[in-house]
Amino acid sequence: MAAYMNMDTLRFLLTQVHNISDLFQYSRFKDYDEETILTFLDAIKDFSDKELFPYFREMDEKPAYFKNNSIIAHPQLKKVMRQSGEMGVIGATFDAEYGGLQMPEIASQAVYFIMSSANNHCVGYPALTGGAADLILTFGSEKLKELYATKMLSGEWGGTMCLTEPQAGSSLSDLTTAATSTDEGFYQIKGQKIFISGGDHEYCDNFVHLLLARIDGAPAGTKGISLFVVPKKRITDTGELEDNDVLTAGDFQKLGQRGYCTTHLVFGESGNCHGWLVGEANQGLKYMFQMMNGARISVGRDAVSVSSAAYHASLQYANERPQGRRLSNDGSKNPNANPVLIKEHPDVRRMLLLQKAIYEGSLSLTLQTALYHDLSRVALAEEKEKYHLLLELLTPIAKTYPSEKGREAVDNGVQILGGYGYCSDFVLQQHLRDIRIMAIYEGTTGIQSLDLLGRKVMLKNGKALELLVAEIMQTIGKAQAHDELKPYSKQLGTTLQEAKGIIDFLVPFAMKGQYERFLSDATIFMEYMGTLIIAWQWLKIAIAAKEASLNNKDTYTSKFYESKIHTMRFFYKYELPRITGLAATIKHPEVLTLLDGEEKEW
Repeated sequence: MAAYMNMDTLRFLLTQVHNISDLFQYSRFKDYDEETILTFLDAIKDFSDKELFPYFREMDEKPAYFKNNSIIAHPQLKKVMRQSGEMGVIGATFDAEYGGLQMPEIASQAVYFIMSSANNHCVGYPALTGGAADLILTFGSEKLKELYATKMLSGEWGGTMCLTEPQAGSSLSDLTTAATSTDEGFYQIKGQKIFISGGDHEYCDNFVHLLLARIDGAPAGTKGISLFVVPKKRITDTGELEDNDVLTAGDFQKLGQRGYCTTHLVFGESGNCHGWLVGEANQGLKYMFQMMNGARISVGRDAVSVSSAAYHASLQYANERPQGRRLSNDGSKNPNANPVLIKEHPDVRRMLLLQKAIYEGSLSLTLQTALYHDLSRVALAEEKEKYHLLLELLTPIAKTYPSEKGREAVDNGVQILGGYGYCSDFVLQQHLRDIRIMAIYEGTTGIQSLDLLGRKVMLKNGKALELLVAEIMQTIGKAQAHDELKPYSKQLGTTLQEAKGIIDFLVPFAMKGQYERFLSDATIFMEYMGTLIIAWQWLKIAIAAKEASLNNKDTYTSKFYESKIHTMRFFYKYELPRITGLAATIKHPEVLTLLDGEEKEW
């Protein structure tokens, strides 16, 4: 079977870079140790080998589609949903009292990374179900928890998040789905939602939609949004299921991720759609951000997964495809010599290293954010706030960098295969189509960039940023203990100073109320910060590899550790220097994208 991810790299990142064992000192995770987690991951890998990877291309060739007011999906989805429930994947991080495993988030992200690398068309179904169930368990009433959570964690019922509307798009303040209160404890829901991932199929007995709507008379804008549980089939007093006036109106046929349905739902067409308020009225967007932030990290993780699968497919091809001959020292080629494998050509090696640097660095970032999530949950007082702020700051980056740079990585994979990469006989073209949506899902790159610069950098008067700088400086200090890593620690420190200069340049615009100018190059700033953060992750990886090799840890081979340091050096040579140009763009005196009173001719 072709490789789609590297278990040794995942284990190394979990145990030696991010030190998952440090979490086991907390009572929430006291029943776990490294061996238990790694054994669970091995079981997930076996499941993915057998039940996910073999259907990856078939789900693209036979996509989900709309017929007779329902979605027809690949039949393997039934087994994936049920076994995800039975194995504890959906409820991995949930409290034991609700049937969860109380597993650390960092381990759960590793689980989904394996599964998504095997088949990114399937993972969204159980992952969104878990996110919806978590929202109910966090903010819902005891009755809502009792009625819905168990069936969702088992994989019998699916879950979704319903935000986007045809007329509003990403502008949630303009949503018009209405909720009218009744005397019977529920609300009458009427409206439409589009782009609902995993919104319907025949392999779940019911779907529980977490829906944003505006209660009659609520304030305008986002302050008047409430959150509702709206099942496809409501539960009667006798425990049976009956239709809840939720109509599947269509499925959007996509460029990629074609096995993952994307539905158009209509609520209350016949005036009989019941919804139940979650938490307090007009607090819906605040509640939904818990699921949205989790989904953003998950999208980034899925982008990492596609990048991983594409890298391993590229590497396999480069190890099998002979073409051309190497140059001799005088620049000539021997036409009588046998062709060499393409991986011996420097430019092919450059493209492979770029893929490896992007995907492994992005995977480390995904695990870093998950670790901060875990620590924000179990730490106390100031430490709790510290990790919460770090998680808030890194979330838009963890979504965006893997999505944008992952696409570049996969595109280089297509290039390695040459003409074959563009042909449907080879899988690289599918990976390229699949990853394209990641920069759009759960808030586009532009939205994430506005969030990073406009909200997160300014969070608590810059406290989140100060904490992140302290974390990076701690890594730089550790790297300086090793002569081999000193030049790279210095390079990262210089980049950190440059980043401070950028922020010092931009913030005065916000202080003067010139917010459009402040945010006009937010996407460029995101690219800068994403590269800086991945450089930090690669220095952490190199430190762990160096220390393991010096301490004669024989968990992995010396070549394994050397490869991590070599890839770090590649990133610092080929990727990190590029952002100096981004800094110049951000600080350039000309402002060319703002309206200045007169529209330019296009």
